[in-house]
Amino acid sequence: MPSRTTSRWSSTLPSNSAAEAERLARWRADTPGAAARIHLNNAGAALPPRPVVAAVLAHLEAEAELGGYEAAEAAADRVARAYASVGRLLGTPPERIALAQSSTVAFAQALAAFDLGAGDLVLTSQADYASNQIMYLSLARRRGVELARAADLPEGGIDPDDVRRLVARRRPALVALTWIPTNSGMVQDVEAVGAVCREAGVPFLVDACQAVGQLPIDVERIGCDYLAATARKFLRGPRGIGFLYVAERATRRGDYPLLVDMRGATWTEADAFALAEGARRFETWEMSPALVLGLGAAADYALEVGIANARDRAWRLAEHARERLATVPGARVLDRGRTRSAIATAAFDGHEGAALKLALRARGINTSSPDRADAVIDMDRKGVRSGLRVSPHYYNTDEEVDGAVEAIRELTG
Repeated sequence: MPSRTTSRWSSTLPSNSAAEAERLARWRADTPGAAARIHLNNAGAALPPRPVVAAVLAHLEAEAELGGYEAAEAAADRVARAYASVGRLLGTPPERIALAQSSTVAFAQALAAFDLGAGDLVLTSQADYASNQIMYLSLARRRGVELARAADLPEGGIDPDDVRRLVARRRPALVALTWIPTNSGMVQDVEAVGAVCREAGVPFLVDACQAVGQLPIDVERIGCDYLAATARKFLRGPRGIGFLYVAERATRRGDYPLLVDMRGATWTEADAFALAEGARRFETWEMSPALVLGLGAAADYALEVGIANARDRAWRLAEHARERLATVPGARVLDRGRTRSAIATAAFDGHEGAALKLALRARGINTSSPDRADAVIDMDRKGVRSGLRVSPHYYNTDEEVDGAVEAIRELTG
């Protein structure tokens, strides 16, 4: 199998070369939906390539012929290979990977490994994902957990030096950080925050929901105890499945989720249970093998494309989108940060993002529309209540971005 840094589609080719055009044609041929519409909602759910669709459908057919349990047993070796493929994406062995129904479930399972109570502190960022922020606030309301948010850098994104100051002042029980927010192309500096956490011996939880599939990941370099992600976004896998990386030090110190079930542990005596080895203690028993195999196929496809290839092309397309969106009268590009990813966001005077999204969809152009509830702090600071999110991936083209922006120009008058 290709490694995380090499690919049969080499990233050393110059932009717009004949070889790059051949690669793009192959990617688009593997993406039937790309022929029918302009799909610029990869930060929501990317179009899956043919091998992913085939893997899911083949297993559903096997379930129909053999029975659900029997088909799962027949697919056990392929399921094991799916764990290994996800591990290669993160630079970790398969026993450090747990599967979950979504990235949010995976994140919650990690959060539930900490016996947080009154007086415990969770340190996070101004830009953390809405579901995560709600979890922290729920812990504050139900358990008396305290919440602190590190300051942003002037250009946007968490300030690692402020994290260091806050950790020195009062050691948190956990530092939790969303790598790439849902409503912005900003990339937060998880490695710098991870270094602070390692120095202080503070557990570190990363939400990589928007990161996996669009940038190379090495969990050892990040230094995180946990990393949660999903299949459906830039990884181009099926909906309804996510995964959690669990560092060896986390299981070595005895971490496990509060409500562990018969997948994560074995009931050994009337009043005793034994935890599963490795990350599997964070799984729950019911899981769709079809989606697991689809996730494995998506990981394999991403590794073949080359994550650096995906990043370079998608980020270039997103920057092109920002430049073009900035020329639309009444538009304001909202993305900040030292590093910006394959998510371009903008607000348009007199136009709600949701209405624009639906009008574009009627023209065969898929986008999405973050609103204030998705990122209260960030949206309030920017003085907007809604926006339009354009998130290209490596199988998109400059012409598709241009077409979408011209449609926006027409719709906004």
